[in-house]
Amino acid sequence: MSPSVRLQEMIRVIRGARTQGEERGVIQRECAAIRAQFRQADNGTRSHNLAKLLYVHMLGYPAHFGQMECVRLIASPRYNEKRVGYLGAMMLLDEKQDASLLITNSIKNDLSHSSQYVQSLALCTLACMGSAEMCRDLAPEIDLMKLIVMTLTFQAALCAVHMVRKVPELGELFTPAARSLLSEKNHGVLHGAVVLITELCERNPDTLEQFRKAVPELVLMMKGLVMSGYSPEHNVAGISDPFLQVRILRLLRILGRNNDTASDAMNDLLAQVATNTDSSKTAGSAVLYETVLTVMDIKSESGLRVLAVNILGRFLLNNDRNIRYISMTSLQKIVQTDHNAVQRHRGTIVDCLKDQDASVKRRALELSLALVSAVNIRSLMKELLLFLSSCPPELRAHTTSGIFNAAERYAPSQRWHIDTILHVLTTAGGDVRDETVPNLIQLITTATELHCYTVHKLYRALITDISVQSLVQVACWCIGEYGDLLLRGECEETEPVQVHALDDVLDALETVLQSHMSSPATRGFALTATMKLSTRITRIRSIVSIYGSCIDVELQQRAVEYNLYTKYTVHLHNVFNDHLFLVLNSMISSDRFFFLFVAIAPPSVTVYEKNGVTLKLQTDTQTDTGMTVTLTATNSTDGDITGLTLQAAVPKSVQLQMKAPSGDVIPAHGLGQVTQTVLLNNPNKVSLKIRVRVCYTSQSSVCQDTVQIDSFPSTAW
Repeated sequence: MSPSVRLQEMIRVIRGARTQGEERGVIQRECAAIRAQFRQADNGTRSHNLAKLLYVHMLGYPAHFGQMECVRLIASPRYNEKRVGYLGAMMLLDEKQDASLLITNSIKNDLSHSSQYVQSLALCTLACMGSAEMCRDLAPEIDLMKLIVMTLTFQAALCAVHMVRKVPELGELFTPAARSLLSEKNHGVLHGAVVLITELCERNPDTLEQFRKAVPELVLMMKGLVMSGYSPEHNVAGISDPFLQVRILRLLRILGRNNDTASDAMNDLLAQVATNTDSSKTAGSAVLYETVLTVMDIKSESGLRVLAVNILGRFLLNNDRNIRYISMTSLQKIVQTDHNAVQRHRGTIVDCLKDQDASVKRRALELSLALVSAVNIRSLMKELLLFLSSCPPELRAHTTSGIFNAAERYAPSQRWHIDTILHVLTTAGGDVRDETVPNLIQLITTATELHCYTVHKLYRALITDISVQSLVQVACWCIGEYGDLLLRGECEETEPVQVHALDDVLDALETVLQSHMSSPATRGFALTATMKLSTRITRIRSIVSIYGSCIDVELQQRAVEYNLYTKYTVHLHNVFNDHLFLVLNSMISSDRFFFLFVAIAPPSVTVYEKNGVTLKLQTDTQTDTGMTVTLTATNSTDGDITGLTLQAAVPKSVQLQMKAPSGDVIPAHGLGQVTQTVLLNNPNKVSLKIRVRVCYTSQSSVCQDTVQIDSFPSTAW
């Protein structure tokens, strides 16, 4: 391709390239030729070369080397060169580049040019890429009244809009002339005027009050568009200039907001637009949608608001998914204020849950959850539970959360509430919130008359499937609390599960403990439930003892505590009377840390307390030559403590072994702790001292301290 090839020929060659590499080769050769000609004197081909470069830019290739050529062409006296130069400036320059400042003077000169075509080029360029500095310098040159005579009002109005957006205080220059533009007959001028007035009203409350007086004029203008006959010049799919109608409605919405007088003046118009506009075409739907937004934003009559909701309801039946989406988005915003009106379209909204589009389905879910009330809780919850069984994975967490909130607020009975939550756990138990388990346990606890019903239902679920961890945890807790009700073999609320002996229940719990699907937390629930069923001590001890050496620290701690419980309850049962045993046994129901039933918890001393971090030392075991102590760190600050490390030093004659810590992050607000066990061997029985270095990070600051421990608390036994 020769350097002098015309633009059309270059386009033909580029389009004929068979590979991307071939296309790049063609463009690189042409760009090299354009660069070379830019460096030469004016040979009459500058605008031609820049036009080719703009096409290259449209294809996504670098064209920045043509910026200065744009500046030169804008300054040219020839109109054809000036036109290409301005086009290049709008495409290759923006307000962030220094080269844009070089055309300020050229634009100023062209704004006062004798040719309206040159003025139009300058106005369009300034409206497209004028910076705040350029707008301040050139604002006095934009005389709307003067430009009306030259039929450049539309371009001038849009340029003024850009200036007001860049420099809001410039609005005072255009306010007087903007009102007079509303009397123009040309739709383009009216469109520019309405956009300019909208921009002025949004940025200045005083201007807003001033233009509220123009509401009757705008209403008449809008009525003329709605009631006018067919006009080929402005007709779009049977709607007279829908672009201007949308702009007028948007301006009316701003003027009528929080103003009774302005709102009353436009109520009849809005009703007329809502009833006379055809919604079968996209243009009509756009006008109706803007009408609905205006009705909902101003102080409109109740009947008009119902009419607006019905329009959105019709949108839900539209085949266009975009229209259905914006309809549900709008209904979501007004469902709290116009709940009854939106309720009439509940069936259509629920049907949208079956839509194939993910965004429409999400909006339908949010709107359906917002429509739940005490009156429709049963029927609407059936639809939501049906949706949960087939909804996409990314919506399950939101669906379960919404169902739980609705059930908590509007549950007609406790049994219905429990059944609903259990249904959700069975269907999507892996996607529920962390607080679901304790919340359900609290609900079951308060529903005293449903204990038998609940334990039978949960036991049936447990022996059927143990893959849903949240459901298994609740089932284990319930069996531990009310397992004796399973052995009665009768339940008025439901058909009882046939449990012939406690061994059947223990088999189910042992299955949970041994399953690879069970998390440490689930095993903890199962282990606790096993201990609560303490009437069969021998087998329980064999089940629990397995977990005394579990890798999970909390599960291991529970197992050790429970083994101590079984040992000493046997002893107490033999030494004391049955009444005391029953009292101690009932203390198991606290579900956690019941070391207190035999002796007080091991004493501890605080060895470090600073920056919200507290470190306590506790002696676990002690012999003549050895000692096992536990260091426990807690955090009372508002943020987590990270990077915790504990280092210890002892006299040379003492042997020290530090076990691995339970973690290196201390949760905030005392919601957790970090423990580390230290083994001390003192064969020479020297005076025992230990120096501990504490390192951690708090609020991005690294803290390091050293404490010395000279005395140790005695063991618990």
